[in-house]
Amino acid sequence: MKKTELIQKKHLAKIFSFVVVLIFSFPTNGISQTPQLNWVEGPRTVDLGDNIAQVEITKEYVFLNGENTRKLMEYSGDLISNQEVGSIWPRNEAKSYAIYFDYDPRGYIKDDEKGSIDSDALLESFKKGNKKQNERRKEKGFPPMNLIGWHQKPHYDDVTNNLVWSLLFEVQGTEVINYNVRLLGRYGYTSIVFASEKSSFDLDRPEFEKVLSTFSYKKGKTYAEYVQGDKVAKIGLTALVAGGAAAAAAKTGILKALLKYIKVIVIGIIGFLAALWKKIKRLFGVREVTDING
Repeated sequence: MKKTELIQKKHLAKIFSFVVVLIFSFPTNGISQTPQLNWVEGPRTVDLGDNIAQVEITKEYVFLNGENTRKLMEYSGDLISNQEVGSIWPRNEAKSYAIYFDYDPRGYIKDDEKGSIDSDALLESFKKGNKKQNERRKEKGFPPMNLIGWHQKPHYDDVTNNLVWSLLFEVQGTEVINYNVRLLGRYGYTSIVFASEKSSFDLDRPEFEKVLSTFSYKKGKTYAEYVQGDKVAKIGLTALVAGGAAAAAAKTGILKALLKYIKVIVIGIIGFLAALWKKIKRLFGVREVTDING
């Protein structure tokens, strides 16, 4: 390669670098609004909150802590409770579900209302909460998630101390199920929401159940370890369900769409920069040189 041509190519490289910096100095909607998230890859055991509970994830999943979960929820238009302690997402882009974890340290909740949960009254409470949530989504420019009704009415499991129910929503023609589990602990309770499209719920639920089976409270934090004198919550099981109307309804799973969007952006930028480099070389009349000793 001739000395003059080598100098010319160095100048072109500088010009190209300047253009790249210039491009990324002007934020676009997709790039500037996409949150920077710290994904934790499986397999490993991850903590939920500060020495509260833990859950195991396999290599098929990634995990976000509470702070990162809130970032992603806000990006997708979901309301946050500020009690988020983590979320789990499948690596497989074909999967369209997510698992959210919240923790409320309000104290030990007695289960003496387990046989008297009024599902009709609770559904009305959820509808009011859903209306307020959609007003917030509209303010932020997101489509509404309309509550259709119960997918599964609330029921309590005496063996596992789990309170379970699920709700059916509709968003832009797609039906989404929010499957709720409340795991009672010694000092409060963990809210788990499994958000899945209705069309794939039956296939996705066994995967959720496997993840749920690995959940455990840390030593000294389980429901069975309650001792006289511990703080007792002022709410019962009915109020625990009703609280979900504002804090845990209408969660979405957006990772599938988000990853595809980011992928399109990255591929587009790479293609644009490659084309730009070729145009710059043609503009300055630089030929491709394969013999470096010429």
